[in-house]
Amino acid sequence: MQIERFVLNAFSTNCYVLYDGGEAVVVDPGAESEKVLEFLERQQLRSVAIINTHGHCDHIAGNAWFKEQTKAPLAIHVADAPYLTDPLLNLGQQVRLEAAPLEADRLLQEGDEITFGSCTLQVLHTPGHTPGGICLYGHGILVSGDTLFRQSVGRWDFPGSDEQALFGSLRRLAQLPPETKVYPGHGFSTTIGRELEDNPFLSSL
Repeated sequence: MQIERFVLNAFSTNCYVLYDGGEAVVVDPGAESEKVLEFLERQQLRSVAIINTHGHCDHIAGNAWFKEQTKAPLAIHVADAPYLTDPLLNLGQQVRLEAAPLEADRLLQEGDEITFGSCTLQVLHTPGHTPGGICLYGHGILVSGDTLFRQSVGRWDFPGSDEQALFGSLRRLAQLPPETKVYPGHGFSTTIGRELEDNPFLSSL
């Protein structure tokens, strides 16, 4: 499996293309992006899924455009499905970042699998930042959305956020192998081991 990172929109949201064997998944398209589309075309990749780690506007604003361009189905956790069509929940109204309303084709739950090429990633339900926040885990990597960042964690002061749930999710992630490479929703990649040492939110668990 290979991973390509693109930084989109004014909030510097990480959009990832995970790919293997000519198939790809696009994770968190926070804006329309010809660069991402050109990468898919250049690598001769067929997008088999568009996945939102959660429903905030800076992670979903490109959903409709990418679905139109790639014809790939859209997936989000069932608890965050309402965020896709509600600008109050997804914060689009507050921050003036419009996300065209688009319902999901697939509603994810804990333990579901995302398959592309010869790779399979497991859906981990990690609520707290939003009710339906997820991480994708497998093959030594964790796509963590806005649950875990390098030396920080997701905010818990938004509508639907839950501090207790977030720290429960972080405790779960802290149990992953320390060598697990973490690809967060904003900022640079890290590892679980590094965060256990340097992240004050994890080191204090």
